[in-house]
Amino acid sequence: MARLSALAGVMVAALLIPATTFVAVTGSNMTQDFLDLPLALRQTPNPQTTRLLASNGDLLAYFYKENRQDVPLDDIAPNMQTALLSIEDSRFYHHGALDLKGTLRALVNNASDGQTQGGSTITQQLVKLTLVQQAKTREQIRAATEKSTARKIRELKYAISYEKTHTKKEILERYLNIAYFGDGAYGISAAANHYFSVSPDKLSVLQAATIAGLVKNPVEFDPNIYPERALQRRNTVIGAMARLGKIPQDEAEELMTKPLGLKITRFPNGCVTSAAAFSCDYARRVLLTDKDLGATVQERQQKLESGGLTIKSNIDVRMQNAANKAVKATVAPKDKAIGALALVEPGTGKVRGLAQSRPMGRDGKKGESYVNFTVPREYGDSGGFQAGSTFKMFTVAAALKKGIGVGKTYTAPSRLTVPAGTYRDCNGNGTGPWQVKNSTTSGVKNMYTGTRQSVNTYFAQLERDAGLCNTVKAAEAMGIKVPFKPEKGISQQVPSFTLGVVSVSPLDMAAAYATAASGGKYCKPLPVDSILDSNGKTIKEFEPQCKQVMSRDQAAQVNDILRGVQEPGGFGYSNGTSLTIPSAAKTGTTNDNLSVWYVGYTPELSTASMIAGANRKGVPIPLSGNTLNGRFVSFAAAGGSSLAGPMWKAAMGVIQNYLSPATFDPPPQRVPVRAAPAPSKKKDTKKND
Repeated sequence: MARLSALAGVMVAALLIPATTFVAVTGSNMTQDFLDLPLALRQTPNPQTTRLLASNGDLLAYFYKENRQDVPLDDIAPNMQTALLSIEDSRFYHHGALDLKGTLRALVNNASDGQTQGGSTITQQLVKLTLVQQAKTREQIRAATEKSTARKIRELKYAISYEKTHTKKEILERYLNIAYFGDGAYGISAAANHYFSVSPDKLSVLQAATIAGLVKNPVEFDPNIYPERALQRRNTVIGAMARLGKIPQDEAEELMTKPLGLKITRFPNGCVTSAAAFSCDYARRVLLTDKDLGATVQERQQKLESGGLTIKSNIDVRMQNAANKAVKATVAPKDKAIGALALVEPGTGKVRGLAQSRPMGRDGKKGESYVNFTVPREYGDSGGFQAGSTFKMFTVAAALKKGIGVGKTYTAPSRLTVPAGTYRDCNGNGTGPWQVKNSTTSGVKNMYTGTRQSVNTYFAQLERDAGLCNTVKAAEAMGIKVPFKPEKGISQQVPSFTLGVVSVSPLDMAAAYATAASGGKYCKPLPVDSILDSNGKTIKEFEPQCKQVMSRDQAAQVNDILRGVQEPGGFGYSNGTSLTIPSAAKTGTTNDNLSVWYVGYTPELSTASMIAGANRKGVPIPLSGNTLNGRFVSFAAAGGSSLAGPMWKAAMGVIQNYLSPATFDPPPQRVPVRAAPAPSKKKDTKKND
């Protein structure tokens, strides 16, 4: 009792000591870092959970450092408020910052093994929780948590100041939102939803008592790990409520016989468990480059993980699910290959979905990876894959821009040697000689037949007349990055550019082909629609970033040429890729079968399908000789139309039901087209179908 009286005397004295004297007296027991804190408690927002939503409002993922969503006191059930105050501070509304009577009683009870109520008031506890939350350095954390009389007195001074500027309801509201309730649940909203899958305004007496009991020691009373302890603690809270007359004794006795009744809801942090994992990660990586969220990456990350933002993405869950199923059915996670799909809306650039065969995760033995193979390196850490003859579309666009008509014919031999200096890069330098051969058919071809039949030697001549630099610029205008640093010996402005020697991502190609689908307008891929702050106020709306890079007539001409791949006689059609709505496409197969592509589109959606041979680290290897989901891939079977095409159709065959039967603009010119012969599959052939 002597010790208790002494401590009480110190506390009373603390109320009377002037602030300057208080600092001087207690300074010897505190670090200078802690002393530098102001005596008035600094009010800072609680870290809040950010939500990433799909275009229809469905939840895709959470981002947080502390899983918390602040709620006003009016949205917290009275049962919860009563339960908490009954066990932690029953005289809360009748005392100031210090409850001397309650403190002395708690000290006596604790000395005699009583376990009903703590000694600190709600306001004192709030001060401690706030100081701990605000502490950044090790010294600040130690000073905010050390067991010392100096810390207790300093917290009391903060509490006195805080009560002068805040109502009791404001204090209780902030306490319920800042408190940690265990198992990753910060604040009452997270706790109610986590332990019982209800909002905080719907908490019953039993549920409220369980949660209130966790404040004392969230680890020791964690109901997931120690259900017996949690049950005893809950009953202690119910008993306190009954003794204080908050609930009838008979009701309390009946409630104590009930089980915990947990109904756990998990709140996974990040994209790993999302049904749109790589779409989610792409949106996250893009936001980390957005200076509207902060001047540095660290500031943006802090905002993303603590700002309580609502991020509305452009991901369409129906399309995403269709893409997921198509990829999963075609390529298995542990295959020596990667299957990927990227979906982009023409005219806006909205990214509707990204899917790949390797799930997100760190377990390589299960085929998991954090590398996003669907997007460019800066957003996914993949170097991309060569896209084969899908690049022929850029040559067609360059030729049309230069005024070369679709009826332009060349004799396309099976093999062609192009002399050095025939092509010139964008610095005007001539390139070396080029030997090119066909993998499909040969003969006299025009732009329709040469493209639909993917005739390499035709395109060698078309690229020559259109100009290599013009072809490169056409691709770059549609978002393709072409490495060109001749001073360092780096240049992909080479004659074989038209055959897709540049490594790209599926998203790059989907956005590029969306240019033709939209009538000649290239739009930068756009994964996010808008960002709202924790109060629901719009921070930013993302507008499409588009530029007209070819005329509508030129785009219509491209569409009409590529439409034939999806129609009778087309390579895609012969492999079952046709849709019930208007569509166009181009195939692509690289040398040595390293990757196969099928990029197809309707007026409303552009989808790039890629299957690339790759080892566990993502390094390209040939597809032929490996298996895809248990199916052996021969050299003859490794083609854009025969492998990537069916995966494209598996997704688009479903997605077409969500699109309207919009039609392409009529082209300014058409030429007669005969059905394409079946592509050759000789072992030594360089394939670019």
